[in-house]
Amino acid sequence: MSNKKMDRREFMQTIARFGAISALGAVGWLAVKKPTKAGIALEGGSLWQIDPNKCTHCGKCATLCVLKESAVKCLHKSDICGYCDLCTGYYYPEPSNLDTAAENQVCPTGALIRKFVEEPYFQYEIDEKLCIGCGRCVKGCTAFGNGALYLQIMHDRCLNCNICAIAVECPDHAIIRVPAQTPYFQKTI
Repeated sequence: MSNKKMDRREFMQTIARFGAISALGAVGWLAVKKPTKAGIALEGGSLWQIDPNKCTHCGKCATLCVLKESAVKCLHKSDICGYCDLCTGYYYPEPSNLDTAAENQVCPTGALIRKFVEEPYFQYEIDEKLCIGCGRCVKGCTAFGNGALYLQIMHDRCLNCNICAIAVECPDHAIIRVPAQTPYFQKTI
């Protein structure tokens, strides 16, 4: 071995070679890395989801999620909705009036929107930005209606924690891991 000192030019060439090799390694890693959505591996991975057939709408999804705004949101399966004038997901049982006044609505944030279609039918939509995932509308729809409203974990928001804080406390064990290729359940009746 030689004890020859490296001059500035040799030092810079060595750094450049090291940088080039590192860059090639990073490009190679990106080429074989599994595709992700919001940082979550999609191929062969699993995600948290609510089984709407087990969920009893306890309200814990709204408060126990590690996110400030819960990743759980209400969905509306419109193909089974009855478009009822007296929607029990929208109104409290025995409302004083069938109008959109806040005191008659089940949703604490006004996320469930009622639109007139034709007598006696109304369309119901969810404003996802307003929905806190409390499940009050789902509870009413399931208890007295046909279950067209149900809760799901929205994967564009969910952090996919190793241990879901909501799943730990879910009294019905309705939050489970599902394959990433089929992340959403459908409500069955």
